[in-house]
Amino acid sequence: MDTLRDLPEIAALRSGHGLVRIPPELDVPLTDRVKQLIDSPEFRRLGQVSQLGLVGLVYPAANHTRFEHSLGVYRMALLFLDRLADDPRFVASVTPRDAERFLVAALLHDLGHWPFCHPIEDISLPRVPSHELFANSFLLEGEISDTLRDEWDIQPREVVELLSGKPKDRASRILQSLLSGPIDVDKLDYLMRDSLHAGVPYGRNFDQPRLIQSLCLNESGDGLAITDKGKTAAEMMVFARYVMFSEVYWHHAVRSATAMLQRAFVMLHPLLDTDTVFRMTERPLIDALVNAAGDGPARELLDGLFGPVRRLYKRVTQYSLFQEPQLYQRLARKPYPWLIHCAENFAGLASTALSRIVAPHEVLFDAPPVKLEVEFQIDVHFPKEHCFRRLGDISPVVKTLAREQFDDYVKRVRVFAHPRVADDLQSLPRLPELIAEAAELTG
Repeated sequence: MDTLRDLPEIAALRSGHGLVRIPPELDVPLTDRVKQLIDSPEFRRLGQVSQLGLVGLVYPAANHTRFEHSLGVYRMALLFLDRLADDPRFVASVTPRDAERFLVAALLHDLGHWPFCHPIEDISLPRVPSHELFANSFLLEGEISDTLRDEWDIQPREVVELLSGKPKDRASRILQSLLSGPIDVDKLDYLMRDSLHAGVPYGRNFDQPRLIQSLCLNESGDGLAITDKGKTAAEMMVFARYVMFSEVYWHHAVRSATAMLQRAFVMLHPLLDTDTVFRMTERPLIDALVNAAGDGPARELLDGLFGPVRRLYKRVTQYSLFQEPQLYQRLARKPYPWLIHCAENFAGLASTALSRIVAPHEVLFDAPPVKLEVEFQIDVHFPKEHCFRRLGDISPVVKTLAREQFDDYVKRVRVFAHPRVADDLQSLPRLPELIAEAAELTG
């Protein structure tokens, strides 16, 4: 292969041969070597792992899978390469062989995801690896490993290195920025796809073709940038992501379900063989959690999520940075064990205030996790002026939504409680003071 467009997958995209359809009416080219990857047991497992997990309890049609999303990301990777094949600096740095490695990484980027992966990762328990690290066991051995060597002439370790975020050379730095960065193949697919299946318009309200058409390399030539023609599309993407977090990913009922699952998992974690459990698909993993819970308090939490009747904990109160800055800052970005201890202290204080028992598992504190979201910062090329400027420096939209407000305004501190105690807790006249006292007791 002499050029990027000689890659069989890009040629199939352009010719319209060997296509499979995914929503919304998108054609994905499947060459024989791509089919061998997606027909492997490790990849087909993603067809039984939902993309949004507990979001489906709130948005009933949001039940699309990691399999569908992975095909969408692979298609997006082809569109990125097809565009950047016209960029002389990109072509000078990225060979067709490098591009093949990138296509495989894009297709397999979610291979290590287990059901409800992100809520479980957020609580940072021992013996719980990152999904990126967990993917290594699928990539380095088994059918996918053999296919990479035999059909792609790629060593599995090369894909692991690209997905690990530790690039060793210029080509790898460029390709890693296409896989994970402010504008990457993952975000451009999941914003659109999650929005589509959730039945909301927010994640699709930006000009995706215009944004892709504006792709170029940054000033140093080792990462992705956009031209000034893509500035408005990038701003709209920032707003789309902001609203998707506000209205979907961090919707209060979604966060209630998330807090319930996290608390149950912490209780059951010592009883689980996580290496076995994380290789399961969704229903078997749920069954394993329920079996481990027995008749204990974790069972009540799991029954509320996965039992015959949905029974989510109710929102007692919530705080953002602009409402209660001191209380918000006291609780936000604390380690998860601290939040559990704080909620237990609050349950004790509430029991005294109400003159009735509030069990520790009946109160859940949910707060923005320790890890911040990736800051949306990317170079914008102004060819007529022969210069690059940072998007956040020239866009008040990006500066406000992505840099200053995202984690502290979209993500709120919330207190959830079992329906049988929630109304009583909500009526406590000194509720904020009791929460503050619980935080002080926790240290």
